[in-house]
Amino acid sequence: MSSRRIFLMGAMAAPLVQAARSPNDKIRVVTLGVNGRGKDHIAGFMGLKDAEIVGICDPDGDLLTKRADEFQSKYGKKIKTYKDLRKVYDDKEVDAVSIATPNHWHSLAAIWACQAGKDVYVEKPGSHNIFEGRKMVEAAKKYNRIVQHGVQLRSSEALQEAVALMRKGVIGNVYMSRGLVFRWRPSIGNKQPEPVPANLDYDIWEGPAQHVPFSRRHVHYNWHWHWEWGNGDVGNQGIHETDMCMWGLGIESFPEKIPSLGGTFTFDDDKETPEVQTSLYHYPKEKKMIQFEVRHWMTNDEGGASVGNIFYGTDGYLVVKGYDTFETYLGQKKEKGPERKAGGNHWANFIKAVYSRKTSDQNGPVETAHLSSGLAHLGNISYRLGRQLTFDSAKEKFVGDAEADKMLKRNYRKPYVVPDKV
Repeated sequence: MSSRRIFLMGAMAAPLVQAARSPNDKIRVVTLGVNGRGKDHIAGFMGLKDAEIVGICDPDGDLLTKRADEFQSKYGKKIKTYKDLRKVYDDKEVDAVSIATPNHWHSLAAIWACQAGKDVYVEKPGSHNIFEGRKMVEAAKKYNRIVQHGVQLRSSEALQEAVALMRKGVIGNVYMSRGLVFRWRPSIGNKQPEPVPANLDYDIWEGPAQHVPFSRRHVHYNWHWHWEWGNGDVGNQGIHETDMCMWGLGIESFPEKIPSLGGTFTFDDDKETPEVQTSLYHYPKEKKMIQFEVRHWMTNDEGGASVGNIFYGTDGYLVVKGYDTFETYLGQKKEKGPERKAGGNHWANFIKAVYSRKTSDQNGPVETAHLSSGLAHLGNISYRLGRQLTFDSAKEKFVGDAEADKMLKRNYRKPYVVPDKV
């Protein structure tokens, strides 16, 4: 199905979708991308009483067969399989898609889904660049779709409490947050181009990205560390933390000043993205700042966290550990304050909003996909250009910097194009 056909179909069908749905019906979901995170999507939705996985989609035919067999063995039933996501959007029996593809597909897959009248759960980062993140927001609004961003921290009861406590002043005036991504990332080695495997539809895998000869340096997981498809660890694990930083500080805009430095220091391998990266996001009008740190190998933790956040206030600090835990330390003596460990169900929150059609029911609405992902993109642009940048959040453009503006959008490979008008 062409993107033009999707657009026309969505314009006509979206307002009518789910008008006659019974509360007893299950939301029928297809997962797009089943190599890694997609396995969690399948388990997450199959664990709900009011949703079910009815299909899986992946351009790797061998992987598709393997996951379908695993599904039948675990759940006792067959599911549909698709190699081309456009076939999913043609299927009128599908209510929603969950997107766990490589990053470069996230926004376009979500936009096409909105145009086809499907609701969307999209993995972080919601976008591969600033431009397409904004277009995803526009598509969700235009077609009245529920688009949930996979920032699970927002569904944690403990972290909801942590944010509420900071709003009430538990650590005083909160002026700075620090995001931590200290993940064990070994060398990915050096791999040369080779023939495309017979099982893989490489044209669909590449999608919006420019053509690059097939290599196992990027198919499957290691695309994260190449700019054509991924965004480094700040745009991988880091999105949970960029989102937490913004949520905790109460910030719903992009920063004005962005310096970012880093590099590759440990391995002589195929990675393009930095192994170590330090970014600052300064909000002078709000008098707030975000610090963000990526480390990939041997390192200490900070505040007891290796992946998480630290919020600094005039009366203490608050540490977020992982996805579901916070601790506070108050006063000059760092006395232990409120703390809690409690999770939540981000999949269930999405399905709740699909039934209610209320974006106010969402913990991770589409705007978080644009903002938290965009924060990572801004840091990466500063890193790649090697200088501090000034950004106009209202216009979503850099100030007097045509070179940086070019990096807000990518060159799309036809027919996999994110349009200016969705």
